[in-house]
Amino acid sequence: MNARPVLALVHGWGMNARVFDALAERLAADFDVRAFDLPGHGGRAPLATNTLAAWADDLAHALPDGATLVGWSLGGQVALRAALDHPQRVARLVLLATTPRFVAGDGWAAGIAAADLDAFGAALLADPEATLVRFLGLQTRGMAGQRALLQQLRQALFAASPADSTALAAGLGILRDTDLRAELPCVTQPALVVHGTLDTLTPPGAGVWLTGALPHAQHVPIARAAHAPHLSHPDAVAAALGGFLHGD
Repeated sequence: MNARPVLALVHGWGMNARVFDALAERLAADFDVRAFDLPGHGGRAPLATNTLAAWADDLAHALPDGATLVGWSLGGQVALRAALDHPQRVARLVLLATTPRFVAGDGWAAGIAAADLDAFGAALLADPEATLVRFLGLQTRGMAGQRALLQQLRQALFAASPADSTALAAGLGILRDTDLRAELPCVTQPALVVHGTLDTLTPPGAGVWLTGALPHAQHVPIARAAHAPHLSHPDAVAAALGGFLHGD
């Protein structure tokens, strides 16, 4: 009897593994689903060094060889870094609302203004909880069902221990400074890029660009979804993921 393929789920900034509950439930029959908390999130202690590479190393060390990584937003950047640095551990990538560069500038328009991200950093020091809730609002902006989706995100946020302030600040730094564009041609794994058509945090153009820059990628837009398609449209995301992994 063959073991089920390992599917590792990696959340975004400030959140925790519980944000994948709905998606994991839909995939559990076919895969060994493991939702991971990033360092300093979900009750975990931060690392001594909290960088994108360190978080990717931490994740890779928890994986068996040949796992499929599903990364959402910042988690997608961690997944890309892990695929580059630990290719034997990562067989395939699923990138949800992921961007190679979060901040606009330097010939990159598909991002948010650096000043907006810096404002989050300043607000985080004053009131971490209110800042995270405001960030959730950005993730649902533009959707017809914004209120219901925002409530789902809030429930996931408060379902686990609050993220550590050191890890939150480090995560914002990663979002501000990361630019993976030049390294994407070195990603050898097959990839599925899933992006909401109403995403204002990582605009749809980022997903299109990411798909074109990766050597072996396919793109699935989710109509009427914003930055959390796995919550707003879990059936569509699960179907796309299943088709990709089963070669449909």
